Amino acid sequence: MRMAKDDVDVKMQIPGAVIRQQLNFGDATGLGKISGEYFSLSAGVDTTPLFQGLQGNSCQCPHWGFVLHGQLTTTDEGGAQETVKTNDLFYWPPGHNVKVDADAEIVMFSPQHEHSHVINHMIEKVKS
Repeated sequence: MRMAKDDVDVKMQIPGAVIRQQLNFGDATGLGKISGEYFSLSAGVDTTPLFQGLQGNSCQCPHWGFVLHGQLTTTDEGGAQETVKTNDLFYWPPGHNVKVDADAEIVMFSPQHEHSHVINHMIEKVKS
């Protein structure tokens, strides 16, 4: 799921503040501790080879995030693609790969146990 900032409902607006809220933006039930993550990514980065060997050859960790700038496209295990770009909120469910279309910086929140497993797997792949 991705949403442009202007598509998120304004719940309150007062001088100096606009509060937007999107309800039901993913489900964190039973996921334990969450990590906050900041990624700086160059155009052309593709996680597909880094995720080889993981279940479904994809990241099995959900992520909630925001694109500070840039553009990224996810592909799920069924082949469906979705593109997120500057100022989009996003939710990536388990079972995805990511390709960076334009230099990007993103902030994500992820279940830390699951995402640490994926990050450690990528570190090992790069060493090989």
